[in-house]
Amino acid sequence: QVQLVESGGGLVQAGGSLRLSCTVSGRTVMSYSMAWFRQPPGKERELVAALSRTGGTYYPDSVKGRFTISRDNTKNTVYLQMNSLKPEDTAIYSCAATTWWFGGTDEGQYEYWGQGTQVTVSS
Repeated sequence: QVQLVESGGGLVQAGGSLRLSCTVSGRTVMSYSMAWFRQPPGKERELVAALSRTGGTYYPDSVKGRFTISRDNTKNTVYLQMNSLKPEDTAIYSCAATTWWFGGTDEGQYEYWGQGTQVTVSS
């Protein structure tokens, strides 16, 4: 049974930073393409970062240059480093995993999901 557990969310002022963690249990994180999605209040869920099984990354323009996805194989954990945070980054952030080589932007491609963690950016 594969489980994803996020941590690291919280309240931060605009311009600040947070690092989210997603720990994978049940199988090595190297077996998956990983991603972080977010769902702002009243809006649809959107991809903010994706990491292929071979280490390639993808970011939408809205977070490019501010967010970084990375993986620590020894800790079976994926991170999302978020810098220069803006109030519009406020959302529930969830990590997701797929056994495809690269899950891409389509949330339907991801088989496993964490429970989500709240990120609130105050102005």
